[in-house]
Amino acid sequence: MNPDPLRLIAFFLTQFHPIAENDAWWGPGFTEWTTATRARPLFPGHYQPHLPADLGFYDLRVAETRRRQMAMARAAGLAGFCYYYYWFSGRRLLERPLEEMFADPASDLPYCLCWANESWTRRWNGSEHEVLMHQRYLPEDDVRFMQDIERFLLDERYIRVDGKPLLMVYRPQQMPHAPRSTEAWRAWWRSRGHGELHLVAALTHGNRQFATLGFDAGAEFPPHNLQARSINSSLSFFEDFTGTAVAYEEAATSYLDRPQSGPVYRGVFPSWDNTARVKSRSTIFLGGTPANYEFWLRCAVERTRRERQGDQQIVFINAWNEWAEGCHLEPDQRYGSAFLEATQRVKQGRSAAIAFEPQPVAANSEEERGFFKDLGHVVRYHLARRLGHARLFVNRHPRLKSVLLAVAGRFSR
Repeated sequence: MNPDPLRLIAFFLTQFHPIAENDAWWGPGFTEWTTATRARPLFPGHYQPHLPADLGFYDLRVAETRRRQMAMARAAGLAGFCYYYYWFSGRRLLERPLEEMFADPASDLPYCLCWANESWTRRWNGSEHEVLMHQRYLPEDDVRFMQDIERFLLDERYIRVDGKPLLMVYRPQQMPHAPRSTEAWRAWWRSRGHGELHLVAALTHGNRQFATLGFDAGAEFPPHNLQARSINSSLSFFEDFTGTAVAYEEAATSYLDRPQSGPVYRGVFPSWDNTARVKSRSTIFLGGTPANYEFWLRCAVERTRRERQGDQQIVFINAWNEWAEGCHLEPDQRYGSAFLEATQRVKQGRSAAIAFEPQPVAANSEEERGFFKDLGHVVRYHLARRLGHARLFVNRHPRLKSVLLAVAGRFSR
């Protein structure tokens, strides 16, 4: 029996460990958890904050954590992870989890790379014009970039399409001479005797082009290029809200019904809510439940099986672990492992999801109690972080430590 050629690939964020740059820009010990746990509800029934379950507030420097993630992904039917690759004219950031995965023989889940070619700014706190790390696109960068990623693309675990390593670029439209750069990549790769590349342009930030930029295919990247109505007027916000609330069903349907010109890989997301990052300027999708995700994924898979052949039967999932954007397959406090289980059912062809299910947003007593339980997790996380910075002081004052822990425990009852 031939194996199923369809592959589900989830984007993987490596921001879950401290680095010197983030310490300097955002404060000592900063990771994605710092941002995710600061979220608070903006209206009755609003699911925030998103907090982890089975894996806890993990650190990606721990090999056991990365292996557990891979085991979970494989059990759910994922074919691999697409790691964001932060490269700035030879300087890399957040590279440690990828490097340690690469060097670990026990890390056997296939993977590919997505060059996250944006400059880093303070846009999360409204200061997008303050550049922290600039993407310069120097003349020599085309060759230097390929030299830097060559060893990954040659790895036997690396994901290929028709024998060609799959390399994605997050914002190809920002490359000043994209066709020239992609041709330079291809020429260098051939000169090394490696054959051809399969270059994929992420369809983000209004970009819908790939062929004119020198890429072989495009990839949907929901919620980018969204076509859906705001439902802000149906919600009662606690404060002035300048963002956009959208019905998950309408958003998913807009992607499914969108005509595709040329080879475009379909994309889905389990849920999305970036309140943790931008507060009242956020984009919130209501109805991002395991059942609705399962139906969207099922439809995307069915269309992919009809539209694509062989190795090109790929669906990208945004994302495995974007916790600060409320976008994760990893188990959380509200749904447990339901998103992973839904993924497994679709991949195995035994999904019973036949329609989207509208979701009520009004709060009830269970949700209110759940909020205070979640608040307890947040308090304990930040307390542990603060205690980590002041360990010597607290250890010298055991009565203070016992009082602080008692306060945190009171919130979780």
